[in-house]
Amino acid sequence: MQTVGPGTRGGPDELIGTVAGVKKVVLLDYGSGNLHSAQRALARVGADVTVTADFRTALDADGLVVPGVGAFASCMAGLRAVDGPKIIGRRLAGGRPVLGVCVGMQILFDRGLEHGHDAEGCGEWPGVVEELKAPVLPHMGWNTVQTPEHTVLFDGLADERFYFVHSYGVRDFPLAADGSPSRFARPLVTWAEHGDRFVAGVENGPLSATQFHPEKSGDAGAQLLTNWLDTLD
Repeated sequence: MQTVGPGTRGGPDELIGTVAGVKKVVLLDYGSGNLHSAQRALARVGADVTVTADFRTALDADGLVVPGVGAFASCMAGLRAVDGPKIIGRRLAGGRPVLGVCVGMQILFDRGLEHGHDAEGCGEWPGVVEELKAPVLPHMGWNTVQTPEHTVLFDGLADERFYFVHSYGVRDFPLAADGSPSRFARPLVTWAEHGDRFVAGVENGPLSATQFHPEKSGDAGAQLLTNWLDTLD
Protein backbone atom coordinates (compact mmCIF):
# COMPACT_ATOMS: atom_id res chain seq x y z
CA MET A 1 0.00 0.00 0.00
CA GLN A 2 1.18 3.53 -0.69
CA THR A 3 0.13 6.89 0.62
CA VAL A 4 1.06 10.15 -1.05
CA GLY A 5 -0.22 13.68 -1.24
CA PRO A 6 -0.89 16.52 1.20
CA GLY A 7 -0.39 15.62 4.83
CA THR A 8 1.32 12.30 4.08
CA ARG A 9 4.87 11.11 3.60
CA GLY A 10 6.21 10.73 0.11
CA GLY A 11 4.94 12.15 -3.16
CA PRO A 12 3.97 11.20 -6.70
CA ASP A 13 7.63 10.95 -7.72
CA GLU A 14 8.38 8.48 -4.93
CA LEU A 15 5.88 5.78 -5.85
CA ILE A 16 7.22 2.27 -5.53
CA GLY A 17 6.90 -0.03 -8.51
CA THR A 18 4.33 -2.79 -8.35
CA VAL A 19 4.15 -6.34 -9.57
CA ALA A 20 3.02 -6.68 -13.17
CA GLY A 21 -0.69 -7.42 -13.40
CA VAL A 22 -1.61 -5.90 -10.04
CA LYS A 23 -4.29 -3.24 -10.43
CA LYS A 24 -3.25 0.24 -9.31
CA VAL A 25 -6.09 1.98 -7.49
CA VAL A 26 -6.18 5.54 -6.16
CA LEU A 27 -8.34 6.22 -3.12
CA LEU A 28 -9.12 9.91 -3.52
CA ASP A 29 -8.13 11.87 -0.41
CA TYR A 30 -10.27 15.01 -0.26
CA GLY A 31 -10.84 15.20 3.49
CA SER A 32 -13.95 13.05 3.65
CA GLY A 33 -14.09 9.30 3.81
CA ASN A 34 -13.25 6.16 5.68
CA LEU A 35 -9.81 6.04 4.10
CA HIS A 36 -7.99 3.56 6.32
CA SER A 37 -10.71 0.90 6.25
CA ALA A 38 -11.19 1.32 2.50
CA GLN A 39 -7.44 1.16 1.91
CA ARG A 40 -7.12 -2.06 3.89
CA ALA A 41 -10.14 -3.63 2.17
CA LEU A 42 -8.82 -2.86 -1.32
CA ALA A 43 -5.32 -4.09 -0.47
CA ARG A 44 -6.78 -7.27 1.00
CA VAL A 45 -8.36 -8.18 -2.35
CA GLY A 46 -5.12 -7.58 -4.23
CA ALA A 47 -5.11 -3.91 -5.27
CA ASP A 48 -2.01 -1.73 -5.14
CA VAL A 49 -3.58 1.22 -3.28
CA THR A 50 -2.40 4.82 -3.24
CA VAL A 51 -4.19 7.39 -1.05
CA THR A 52 -3.73 10.78 -2.65
CA ALA A 53 -5.31 13.92 -4.05
CA ASP A 54 -2.61 14.30 -6.71
CA PHE A 55 -4.32 15.09 -10.00
CA ARG A 56 -2.03 13.17 -12.35
CA THR A 57 -1.75 10.12 -10.10
CA ALA A 58 -5.55 9.93 -9.84
CA LEU A 59 -5.92 10.23 -13.62
CA ASP A 60 -3.34 7.58 -14.41
CA ALA A 61 -4.48 4.86 -11.98
CA ASP A 62 -6.26 1.77 -13.29
CA GLY A 63 -9.18 2.57 -10.98
CA LEU A 64 -10.31 5.51 -8.84
CA VAL A 65 -12.35 5.08 -5.65
CA VAL A 66 -14.22 8.14 -4.34
CA PRO A 67 -15.18 7.62 -0.68
CA GLY A 68 -17.44 9.91 1.33
CA VAL A 69 -18.69 10.32 4.88
CA GLY A 70 -20.74 13.19 6.28
CA ALA A 71 -22.88 15.88 4.71
CA PHE A 72 -23.34 16.18 0.94
CA ALA A 73 -22.41 19.90 0.79
CA SER A 74 -19.22 19.55 2.83
CA CYS A 75 -18.13 16.54 0.76
CA MET A 76 -18.63 18.54 -2.43
CA ALA A 77 -16.63 21.44 -0.99
CA GLY A 78 -13.74 19.11 -0.19
CA LEU A 79 -13.99 17.44 -3.58
CA ARG A 80 -13.88 20.77 -5.42
CA ALA A 81 -10.84 21.84 -3.39
CA VAL A 82 -8.81 19.03 -4.99
CA ASP A 83 -10.42 19.32 -8.47
CA GLY A 84 -12.28 16.08 -7.80
CA PRO A 85 -15.15 16.73 -10.24
CA LYS A 86 -12.60 17.40 -12.98
CA ILE A 87 -10.66 14.23 -12.14
CA ILE A 88 -13.86 12.17 -12.24
CA GLY A 89 -15.03 13.79 -15.47
CA ARG A 90 -11.67 13.37 -17.22
CA ARG A 91 -11.46 9.71 -16.24
CA LEU A 92 -15.00 8.96 -17.42
CA ALA A 93 -14.42 10.79 -20.71
CA GLY A 94 -11.58 8.35 -21.33
CA GLY A 95 -13.59 5.32 -20.20
CA ARG A 96 -11.47 4.87 -17.07
CA PRO A 97 -13.25 3.24 -14.11
CA VAL A 98 -14.50 5.18 -11.08
CA LEU A 99 -16.21 3.69 -8.00
CA GLY A 100 -18.13 5.96 -5.60
CA VAL A 101 -18.87 4.75 -2.07
CA CYS A 102 -21.59 6.05 0.32
CA VAL A 103 -21.59 9.87 0.05
CA GLY A 104 -19.04 9.28 -2.70
CA MET A 105 -21.96 7.79 -4.63
CA GLN A 106 -24.40 10.53 -3.67
CA ILE A 107 -22.21 13.39 -4.94
CA LEU A 108 -22.27 11.82 -8.42
CA PHE A 109 -25.93 12.92 -8.75
CA ASP A 110 -27.23 16.38 -9.65
CA ARG A 111 -28.17 17.71 -6.23
CA GLY A 112 -28.30 17.01 -2.54
CA LEU A 113 -31.03 18.34 -0.22
CA GLU A 114 -29.72 18.05 3.31
CA HIS A 115 -30.32 20.07 6.51
CA GLY A 116 -32.07 22.79 4.51
CA HIS A 117 -29.22 23.14 2.01
CA ASP A 118 -29.64 22.56 -1.72
CA ALA A 119 -26.13 21.68 -2.89
CA GLU A 120 -24.96 21.02 -6.44
CA GLY A 121 -23.32 17.65 -7.08
CA CYS A 122 -21.06 16.41 -9.86
CA GLY A 123 -24.02 15.89 -12.19
CA GLU A 124 -22.85 12.60 -13.68
CA TRP A 125 -26.37 11.24 -13.14
CA PRO A 126 -29.75 13.03 -12.90
CA GLY A 127 -31.35 12.67 -9.51
CA VAL A 128 -31.70 14.23 -6.08
CA VAL A 129 -30.28 12.96 -2.80
CA GLU A 130 -32.86 13.56 -0.08
CA GLU A 131 -33.87 12.29 3.34
CA LEU A 132 -35.26 8.78 3.33
CA LYS A 133 -38.87 8.30 4.35
CA ALA A 134 -38.42 5.75 7.11
CA PRO A 135 -39.62 5.31 10.71
CA VAL A 136 -36.04 5.09 12.00
CA LEU A 137 -33.06 7.10 10.80
CA PRO A 138 -30.23 6.73 10.22
CA HIS A 139 -30.51 3.50 8.30
CA MET A 140 -27.69 1.70 10.09
CA GLY A 141 -26.82 -1.97 9.82
CA TRP A 142 -27.08 -4.90 7.43
CA ASN A 143 -29.61 -5.03 4.63
CA THR A 144 -30.36 -7.06 1.54
CA VAL A 145 -30.36 -5.59 -1.96
CA GLN A 146 -32.31 -6.24 -5.16
CA THR A 147 -29.82 -6.73 -7.98
CA PRO A 148 -30.56 -6.34 -11.71
CA GLU A 149 -29.99 -8.93 -14.41
CA HIS A 150 -26.55 -8.95 -16.03
CA THR A 151 -24.90 -7.25 -13.05
CA VAL A 152 -21.13 -7.55 -12.87
CA LEU A 153 -20.56 -5.66 -9.63
CA PHE A 154 -22.95 -7.93 -7.70
CA ASP A 155 -22.13 -11.15 -9.54
CA GLY A 156 -22.69 -14.01 -7.09
CA LEU A 157 -24.00 -11.65 -4.40
CA ALA A 158 -27.76 -11.56 -4.99
CA ASP A 159 -28.62 -13.08 -1.60
CA GLU A 160 -25.97 -11.28 0.45
CA ARG A 161 -26.33 -8.47 3.00
CA PHE A 162 -24.33 -5.25 3.01
CA TYR A 163 -23.61 -2.67 5.69
CA PHE A 164 -25.37 0.71 5.39
CA VAL A 165 -24.97 3.90 7.44
CA HIS A 166 -27.00 6.81 6.02
CA SER A 167 -30.12 8.93 6.38
CA TYR A 168 -30.20 10.26 2.82
CA GLY A 169 -30.43 8.55 -0.54
CA VAL A 170 -31.76 8.64 -4.10
CA ARG A 171 -35.35 7.41 -4.34
CA ASP A 172 -35.96 8.28 -8.00
CA PHE A 173 -33.43 7.54 -10.74
CA PRO A 174 -34.85 8.73 -14.10
CA LEU A 175 -32.18 7.03 -16.22
CA ALA A 176 -33.13 3.65 -14.76
CA ALA A 177 -36.80 3.92 -15.73
CA ASP A 178 -38.25 2.23 -18.78
CA GLY A 179 -38.84 4.73 -21.53
CA SER A 180 -38.35 5.43 -25.21
CA PRO A 181 -35.72 3.33 -27.00
CA SER A 182 -32.26 4.87 -26.89
CA ARG A 183 -28.87 4.06 -28.36
CA PHE A 184 -27.47 4.44 -24.83
CA ALA A 185 -27.74 1.51 -22.45
CA ARG A 186 -29.63 2.26 -19.26
CA PRO A 187 -27.61 2.03 -16.05
CA LEU A 188 -27.96 -1.18 -14.08
CA VAL A 189 -29.43 -0.16 -10.74
CA THR A 190 -29.46 -2.15 -7.50
CA TRP A 191 -32.15 -1.17 -5.02
CA ALA A 192 -32.66 -1.58 -1.28
CA GLU A 193 -35.50 -0.74 1.09
CA HIS A 194 -35.59 1.06 4.41
CA GLY A 195 -39.02 2.59 4.81
CA ASP A 196 -39.13 3.15 1.07
CA ARG A 197 -36.96 2.12 -1.85
CA PHE A 198 -33.63 3.80 -2.60
CA VAL A 199 -30.65 3.29 -4.90
CA ALA A 200 -28.10 0.94 -3.33
CA GLY A 201 -25.78 0.58 -6.31
CA VAL A 202 -25.28 1.68 -9.92
CA GLU A 203 -23.29 0.24 -12.83
CA ASN A 204 -23.03 2.63 -15.76
CA GLY A 205 -20.12 1.84 -18.07
CA PRO A 206 -16.92 2.98 -16.33
CA LEU A 207 -18.87 4.63 -13.50
CA SER A 208 -20.03 2.44 -10.60
CA ALA A 209 -21.17 3.23 -7.08
CA THR A 210 -22.60 1.79 -3.88
CA GLN A 211 -24.60 3.47 -1.13
CA PHE A 212 -23.38 0.92 1.41
CA HIS A 213 -19.79 0.46 2.60
CA PRO A 214 -18.09 -2.51 0.88
CA GLU A 215 -15.14 -2.15 3.27
CA LYS A 216 -17.48 -2.80 6.22
CA SER A 217 -19.49 -5.56 4.53
CA GLY A 218 -17.31 -8.58 5.30
CA ASP A 219 -16.89 -11.29 2.69
CA ALA A 220 -19.70 -9.90 0.52
CA GLY A 221 -18.03 -6.51 0.37
CA ALA A 222 -14.68 -8.11 -0.43
CA GLN A 223 -16.26 -10.04 -3.30
CA LEU A 224 -17.85 -6.87 -4.66
CA LEU A 225 -14.49 -5.08 -4.62
CA THR A 226 -12.92 -8.10 -6.33
CA ASN A 227 -15.63 -7.99 -9.00
CA TRP A 228 -14.87 -4.30 -9.56
CA LEU A 229 -11.10 -4.87 -9.71
CA ASP A 230 -11.70 -7.56 -12.33
CA THR A 231 -13.26 -4.92 -14.62
CA LEU A 232 -10.13 -2.76 -14.60
CA ASP A 233 -7.87 -2.88 -17.64
